[in-house]
Amino acid sequence: MPIFESQPWDTIIVGTGAGGGTLAARLVEAGQRVCVLEAGGDPRLERDLRLPDDYDVPGFHAFACENEAMAWNFQVRHYADEARQLRDPKYSAARQGVLYPRAAGLGGCTAHNAMIFMRPHDSDWNHIADLTGDASWHAKNMQRYFARLESCQHRPVWRALQRLGLDPSGHGWHGWLHTERSVPPEALGDAQLVNLLARTARHFTHGLPTPLRSLLRWLRVRGDPNARPWGGGSFEGLCYTPMSTARHSRMGARERLLQVRDKHPDRLHIELHALATRVLFNAEGAACGVEYLKGQRLYHAHPAPNAAAGQLRQVKSTGEVILCGGAFNTPQLLMLSGIGPAAALQAHGIPVRVDLPGVGRNLQDRYEVALTHRMRQPWQGLKEARFVRGDPVWERWKNDRSGMYAASGAMLGLIEKSSPDQPEPDIFCMALPARFEGYEPGFSERIRQHSDRLTWAILKAHTANRAGTVTLRSANPLEPPLVNFRYFEEGSDAAGTDLQAVVQAIRAVRRLTAPLLASGLIAEECTPGPEVQTDAALADFVRSTAWGHHASCSCPIGPVADGGVLDSAFRVHGTRGLRVVDASVFPRIPGFFIAAAVYMVGEKAADAILKP
Repeated sequence: MPIFESQPWDTIIVGTGAGGGTLAARLVEAGQRVCVLEAGGDPRLERDLRLPDDYDVPGFHAFACENEAMAWNFQVRHYADEARQLRDPKYSAARQGVLYPRAAGLGGCTAHNAMIFMRPHDSDWNHIADLTGDASWHAKNMQRYFARLESCQHRPVWRALQRLGLDPSGHGWHGWLHTERSVPPEALGDAQLVNLLARTARHFTHGLPTPLRSLLRWLRVRGDPNARPWGGGSFEGLCYTPMSTARHSRMGARERLLQVRDKHPDRLHIELHALATRVLFNAEGAACGVEYLKGQRLYHAHPAPNAAAGQLRQVKSTGEVILCGGAFNTPQLLMLSGIGPAAALQAHGIPVRVDLPGVGRNLQDRYEVALTHRMRQPWQGLKEARFVRGDPVWERWKNDRSGMYAASGAMLGLIEKSSPDQPEPDIFCMALPARFEGYEPGFSERIRQHSDRLTWAILKAHTANRAGTVTLRSANPLEPPLVNFRYFEEGSDAAGTDLQAVVQAIRAVRRLTAPLLASGLIAEECTPGPEVQTDAALADFVRSTAWGHHASCSCPIGPVADGGVLDSAFRVHGTRGLRVVDASVFPRIPGFFIAAAVYMVGEKAADAILKP
């Protein structure tokens, strides 16, 4: 028996992503002995020709998603109806799904994401407070967790002012997670890109009913979507994209965990290549440990899974077991442990411990679509880019952390409401100097092969659809679950507001790009293409091509009667000593990007566990 298994730990955490990694680090700093189980390895240390660069270099993040050293390739459905599903060019009938990349490795999905770090809206937290009656979830209280984790590096004037006791920004300055802005366009060495961004900004401002107000808002927050000066409120307008990077190199849960382990090696054990199979319970019914399989590439979501069964092991806890596997794996692990819809468990021969119908229900995601364009000429900043170690653009990143590889791609963002009656902005559009039309095998190669493309990626937040599901494929813990997001008409958005919002967002982006097409800076619109003009045609384009990559809400906080799985302190209903802390905990999907919200949840969970 390994030494770390020979005696119980205070806490066992399954998963090392934004939730689990953040939580584990805080508990260890508070004096707890914590064992963390991670199904993958250390992505920077795996033997792969593209590592550590796929991990470190922001511009390589698409390749990180497809790097077999840390990839779990889930196959998900957007529709139950096969005829409808077949209209998606990303769908593979042979694989019975659309590629949905997840990361298996130290840091979880923070090891391959685009590093965009944007705080949720205040209403996202206030909704949980109202739902549960727990005032600690109010936005004014949640702000301290954002401040606790962030070390803002992209507002130097405000950083200086806060040293003098003046801090109207809402940023954090002394946390463990460094945040920077995308590289300024002038540092990219691409005059065409600078021209495009400048002209887009000008056309956007002139098209507003109150351009002066927009200018004043810009001067107040300088395009910073995370700023909360003088009383808060939601950002609208043109913005840059803050990134969780340190000197324009990836930073996330991995770095946090390793930093804490270096300081407290006796209190933190990280067990890699450990696939959790079920939660263990003692005679009194309390969670007391985790059973897992030791071995590499055991999970069948891996693109090249190991045929070996793995070595069955156990680790025990005297305190709590906390699941942080994400929106797909956490509900799967709960169900494998006998916690979930009774009928579904019985169908797979799993003894029912707690009949909890909400497990695996309420699955949510954003809707994303892409408008792609061919530029009149290739991007100058990508002229010598081969997206490999040693090319001239990589050398520029390595030597002075500048150039196109120093950013994850999002050069300019636009935040707005899809309609005036929306309580919060719900549309995020970002300009990418690349071809990106969603996830399918080889999507990263398209980026390498097309150095003359501009993609406007449109993201619909605060989606109305709550009908997605995660269900067991079998009782075999090596098999990924069945995932169906049930898009649009198959979902719970009877009014069709999500679809209408995306169609209107496409029209808004077209208004921005029309002058650039007329001037010849943009040569042509590739997708959806100039022939797709009517609302009906655009709606069908959205239905057929939309995707998402922020899976959430499949083990939501809330009352059991309303489909809830957790109480406001992350405890699983009907159990003792068992909690969930990851993207699955939200009743509804927060903000525009999920990472910051999950980091904040990890910080909050630590307080919930440690309070007397």
